[in-house]
Amino acid sequence: MHVVVCYDISENKRRTKIHKILKSYGEWMQFSVFECDLTEMQYARLRGRLERLIQPETDNILFYFLRGKHQGTVERIGCPPPMDTTVFFC
Repeated sequence: MHVVVCYDISENKRRTKIHKILKSYGEWMQFSVFECDLTEMQYARLRGRLERLIQPETDNILFYFLRGKHQGTVERIGCPPPMDTTVFFC
């Protein structure tokens, strides 16, 4: 499966550790973005390693599945997305 991984980590030390882990699974594309070609087993192992490392109250990691049986799926670990309460008037 082809997965794009994006992360928002609040602490530099944890961010560096997560970057190093992801570097061993895929290619660094931009700040906090990796592309990974993974088997189901590799994905499970990667997700488990990242879940143990993050602070779920402040950090989050998104997995965008671009190919494979989970294509179009987005999974998140960590804090929920911020609510956008912006109101636009036309």
